[in-house]
Amino acid sequence: MDRTLAPRALLGAAFAFFVLGTSAYFGYAALQGDNGLVEQVRLGREEAALSAQLVALEDQRREMENLTRRLSERDLDLDLLDERVRAVLGRLRADEIVIR
Repeated sequence: MDRTLAPRALLGAAFAFFVLGTSAYFGYAALQGDNGLVEQVRLGREEAALSAQLVALEDQRREMENLTRRLSERDLDLDLLDERVRAVLGRLRADEIVIR
């Protein structure tokens, strides 16, 4: 009687080990794999950071477009032109006082 139960028990143990090993493998892959949960969280954080950077760059672009438009021949802003010339050349008029 023990001779017939031993192969069955061994087969049952091997099957249980196979099921447990397969479940552990797929569970690990679901968490740590290339498309696992950990990677999805990392990609979500990276997407949020890049979206914030995109918004900042779009704001900077709009500001530069505004300055460029104001310095064009059509819509020349003399105050802005005067400000930029002073910043680039570092010159003052004779009647100006600099406070630092």
